Amino acid sequence: MAEDPNQTQTEEAEMVTDPVSQCLENFTDCDLYKVTVFFQDRLEQAIEEAGMGVSLVLTYEEHFTGQEHQKVSELADSGDKAESSKLLFNLVMEKGAEARRVMWKSFVKMRRGVPKLSKILEEIEQQGPNLAHYRTITDEVSDIPNYLKDAQKQHKEMLCRQTGTLKLNTILIKEKVKISQLDARYAELTIISPVRHRKLVEHELLARGRDHEEWRELHLRRELEKIRTDQLFRSCFSQDVSLVPAAHGDVVQLNSGCSTVVSGVPGIGKTTLIQKIVYDWATGKIYPIFQFVFSFKFRDLNAMNCTATLKELILMLYPYLEKVVEELWKNPASLLFIFDGLDEFKDSITFPDDQTDTVPQSICMDPECRCEISDIVGSLIQKKLLPGCSVLLTTRPTELQLLEKAGISVWAEILGFVGDERKEYFNKFFDDQTVAAAVFKHVEENEILYTMCYNPSYCWILGLSLGPFFTRSDRKQQQVPKTITQLFSYYVYDILKNHGREIESPRDVFLKLGEMAFTGVSEKKIVFRTGDLIKCNLQPSPFLSGFMLEISESNDSIQSVVYTFPHLTIQEFVAAIAQFLTPDPGDIGKLLNEAHSDKGGRFEIFLRFVAGLASAQAARPLEKLLGPFLHQTTCRVIDWVKEKVEGQIGNTETVTGKRNLLNTFHYLFESQNKALAQATLGSMERLQFGDSDSQKALSLSPIDCAVLSHAIELCHTIKQLDLRNCSIQHEGLQRLKPSLHKCHVLRLEGNDLGDSGVELLSVVLVDPKCKIKALGLADNDLSDSCTESLDTALSTNRSLKGLYLGYNKLRHPGVKLLSETLQNSGCEIQKLSLNNNELTDSCAKDLASALSTSLSLTELNLNDNKLRDSGVILLSAALRHPNCQIQELRLDKNDLTDSCTTDLASALSESQSLTVLSLWSNSFTDQSVPALSRLIQNCVNLKLIWLGENLFTSTGKEQLHLLQKSRCGLRVEI
Repeated sequence: MAEDPNQTQTEEAEMVTDPVSQCLENFTDCDLYKVTVFFQDRLEQAIEEAGMGVSLVLTYEEHFTGQEHQKVSELADSGDKAESSKLLFNLVMEKGAEARRVMWKSFVKMRRGVPKLSKILEEIEQQGPNLAHYRTITDEVSDIPNYLKDAQKQHKEMLCRQTGTLKLNTILIKEKVKISQLDARYAELTIISPVRHRKLVEHELLARGRDHEEWRELHLRRELEKIRTDQLFRSCFSQDVSLVPAAHGDVVQLNSGCSTVVSGVPGIGKTTLIQKIVYDWATGKIYPIFQFVFSFKFRDLNAMNCTATLKELILMLYPYLEKVVEELWKNPASLLFIFDGLDEFKDSITFPDDQTDTVPQSICMDPECRCEISDIVGSLIQKKLLPGCSVLLTTRPTELQLLEKAGISVWAEILGFVGDERKEYFNKFFDDQTVAAAVFKHVEENEILYTMCYNPSYCWILGLSLGPFFTRSDRKQQQVPKTITQLFSYYVYDILKNHGREIESPRDVFLKLGEMAFTGVSEKKIVFRTGDLIKCNLQPSPFLSGFMLEISESNDSIQSVVYTFPHLTIQEFVAAIAQFLTPDPGDIGKLLNEAHSDKGGRFEIFLRFVAGLASAQAARPLEKLLGPFLHQTTCRVIDWVKEKVEGQIGNTETVTGKRNLLNTFHYLFESQNKALAQATLGSMERLQFGDSDSQKALSLSPIDCAVLSHAIELCHTIKQLDLRNCSIQHEGLQRLKPSLHKCHVLRLEGNDLGDSGVELLSVVLVDPKCKIKALGLADNDLSDSCTESLDTALSTNRSLKGLYLGYNKLRHPGVKLLSETLQNSGCEIQKLSLNNNELTDSCAKDLASALSTSLSLTELNLNDNKLRDSGVILLSAALRHPNCQIQELRLDKNDLTDSCTTDLASALSESQSLTVLSLWSNSFTDQSVPALSRLIQNCVNLKLIWLGENLFTSTGKEQLHLLQKSRCGLRVEI
C-alpha cells in the first residue's frame, strides 16, 4: 500500500516539535551510540512487541536487506520475540550511525502504543544531553589496595561457606533440613522495576493471585520491565545522577551511592534472592565494583536492645575484619550494605520531607558513633553515613510507603515465578523427575493450586504435600487434594505421621499449639517467644519443631530462641484445626461472626480453613492421628456457612457487601459440600460483583474467579452476572469459562479481556447448552481480530440477542467481518452496540449491507464514531430497504452536518419500524429543520428523537419542539 504523503508530512511535522526528537537530533553519532548502549537491555525488552514494525521501517529505508528482515520476522512469528528483538538490535548496531537514527525515529513514532518505549523516551527528554556521558556500574572494576586483599579473600571465603548451600525444611524426623548446593537448587525469579503501586486489600496469600501466567506474561511484554540482579545498582534503571570529576573533564555518572529496594509478598523469595546475590558477589560473578559486602537481617537486629556503632554491627557478624574495618571508611563507594526484611524490624525509620543538607537530630554521620540501629540504617540509606556507599533493602509491599521520602534510586519488585519458572522449581525440588512431572501436572490441572505457584513458599508446601501421593502406591489418585484446605490437611498429616510418636497425646499438644496460633492471628503476631509457649502450656520438643521453625537471636551476647510457623498461612490453618479439637467450643458461632466482621481481613483465610475442615474429605486424614473432630462444631460451622451465604446474597450494593459474599463463596468452595451449596445457591438469580463505577466494583483474582465459577455451576440458572470493572482479565475469564453458559445476561465490560478473551467466550457461545441472551464486552481492548472468533459463534448460537462492543477498536476490518456475520441467516442478534470504536465512513457500506439483509437486527448504536455525512448517506440507502427492521438508531457525535439530513430524513420517513432516533451532539443547523420536520411527521411509529447539542437557533429549536404536538406519545428532545 502506498504511503499517504499527507500523513507522512504530519508525522514529520510532529517530530520536529517533539522535545524527544529534538533531543535525539542534537546528539552526535557518538553520543547516540552511547545512549543506545546505555539503554540496550531495556530497549531489547521494549521492542519485543514492536520489533516487526521497526524492522519494516529499517528495510524500507534500505538499512536492512530483505533476508535480514525475514530472519527477524521468522523468530517473532515462531514466538521467540526476545531473540527476534536481540537480533534486530544487534543488526542495527552493526549497520552504523544512520541506522541507529532511523531506529530511534521509529521509536518516537510508535511510543504511544509501546509503554516501555514511552518510558525510556520520557527519561531521555528529562535528562537530555547528560545521558551521553552516563556510565553504569557494570563498566567498572574496583582496584582494591594490597593491604585489604587478604581480608577481602577471607571475607569472600566466609560468605561462600555461609551462602553456598540452600537449606530446605522438610517434615521428616531423620532429615528435618535438606541441604543442597545453592546453584543446583536455586530457581530463577522474575523481578521487575519499578514496583507496581496497587492497594493491598486482599490477604497476602492472594495478593498476587491475579497476576498469574497469561496476564503476567502479557504485561511483562507490554509495560513491566524485567531487571536482573546485576542491574540493581547504578544501571539504566537508576533514578539519580551526579557529576563526577574525571581525568578528561567531568563525567556525568549514576550516583556512586545507590539505595535500592526490592519488595515482595511473604514467601516470594526475598531472603533467598539476597543469599544468591551475596554468593554471586563472593564468587566474582557480579558487582566487582564492591570490595566488601555486608549482609544483615532486621530480625537479628531486633535482638539488639541497645545503641551500637556501625563498626560494632559489622564486627558482630564479621569479627575477622577487626584489624581492617576502619580502613574501609576511606572508600565508601566500594561498600555494599544489605538489610533483609524491613517489615520485621521492630523500630521505625524516619526520613526528612526532602533531601536537604539539614542534619536532623537522629542522623548518624560517623561509623564509630553510638546510635540507635534505626538511625544507622536510615543514615546509610540517605547517604549521610559513609556517603557514596550503596544499600540494598528488602521488604513486604506494605512497608513501601515508609521509604517514599528516603531518596531511593532503584525500586524493584519480585513477581515470583512466571511461565516455565514454576515447572523449573518442581524439577529442582524432586530428585525423581517422574515424580516432579506428575506433581506439576496435577498442580497445572487444578486452577486453585496452580494459581498459588507464583510464590516459591507455596510451591514448597505443594511439593511436600503432594509428593507422597505420587511416590506411594497405597494412595488412590482421586484422593489427591484439590482445595487449599485439603492440601494443608495432608501437609499437617505428614508432619503428624513423622512426629506424632514422639509425644503421648498429640491431640492435646496440637490444641494448645492451635490456640497460640489463633492468638497470633488475632494479634497479627507471627513470632513467638518462650513466654508465649509457657502461657499455652507448651514446651520446646521434637514434636513442636515439626510445625515451627526455631530461630536463634542474640541479645547482649546471650543466645535465645524464638519460634515462627514456616508461613502465616500454616499458622492460620493450625488455628483453624484447633476449633475442632477443643472439648468445649463455647459459642463457636459468635467467634466466627466476629472474625467474619473484621474489616481488616485478617481472618479471611482462617475462616476459609474452618469451613473447609467441616468437610469429611479434609478432616479424615487429620482425624486418623488427632482423633475425631467434635461433631457439634462441624454441624455448627456448616449451619454458620449456610446462614452467611443466605444472608449475603442480594446484599452487594457496597464493595464490603460484595467482598463478604465472595468470602462466603470461598467458604462453600473449601467445604466441598455440594448439598449445602445447592441448598443455598440453587435459587440464586442475580450475582453482582461489578459496577459502572470501578471504585464500587470488586477486583477478582483468578482464585476468586475459580471459586465463583464453582458457585455458579451449583445454581440452576443465573439471570444476570455482573462483573463490570472487576479486573478479571483473560486469566480470570479462563477460570469462569466452565459455568458462563448458565448466565442469561453476562456483563464483562471494563475487564481488559482482549481478543484472546473473546476466543474463550466464543467457545462458550457455541455450546448447545449456552443460555446467554445479552453479552457486554465494552471497554475490553478488543481489536478487529476478535470478530473472527465471533463469526462462528454468532452464526451458531441461538440464544444471544444483544451484543455490546462499545469503547473498543474494531475499526473497518472488524466491522466488515461482523457485518457479514449479521447477514448470516443463523445470526439472531437484535441489539448491537458499536459506539466509540473509531469507525469511519469506510465502515458504512458494510453496515448498510447488514441493515438491508438482517431480519433480526432492531437496535444499532453507532454513537461517538466518525461516520460523517458520507457514511450516513450510505446507511440511509439501507434504511429504505423493506428488509430493514431497525427500531432504534443512535448516531450521536458522528460529525454530521446539514449535508446528510435530506437523505436520512427521506429514508427514515418511509420506515414502519423506527421508534427511537438519536442525533445528539452533531453539527445540524436550521437548514436541516425542514428535512427533520418531514422525518418526524412521516415516520409514523417514531416515539422519541434526540436532537440536543446541535447548532440550531432558538427559532429552529422552537419549530422542532412544536412537532411534539403533532402526534400523541411523541417526544422531541432538543
